[in-house]
Amino acid sequence: MQNRTLETGVGLFLLAGILALILLALRVSGLTVSTTNDSYKIYAYFDNIAGLTVRAKVTMAGVTIGKVTAIDLDRDKFTGRVTMEIQKQVNNMPTDSTASILTAGLLGEKYIGISVGGDQAVIKDGGTIHDTQSALVLEDLIGKFLLNTVSKDAK
Repeated sequence: MQNRTLETGVGLFLLAGILALILLALRVSGLTVSTTNDSYKIYAYFDNIAGLTVRAKVTMAGVTIGKVTAIDLDRDKFTGRVTMEIQKQVNNMPTDSTASILTAGLLGEKYIGISVGGDQAVIKDGGTIHDTQSALVLEDLIGKFLLNTVSKDAK
């Protein structure tokens, strides 16, 4: 009888461990089990998206207010179009707000940071943020630095 109780305890412990690993994987990957309909969509156009992915977070003043739901190419402007899903509680975002692609942490996770503007008009569902700043690409910076030092040495 004691052996059966021990086996049941070990089984419950393993089950709890597996559930904890699943929960950790969901939290780290950004996936959620529940879906909310309390959101609206806005768009932003960037010259260079460089590593931004779907389900990346959208923040304002460091607080997560939404997520990226789609990334595609605008064939007319030849720019990247990012579709963002913003929480309904943030329904007073001015039309002159700025969207920037930023990097978080040592792993280089990309996310969108929104800086609030001062306009009285607000972005509605389906609206667009026109003022954007593209991602900073490390390879481009290194290339510019090397070309700058080479051109100085040639003079």
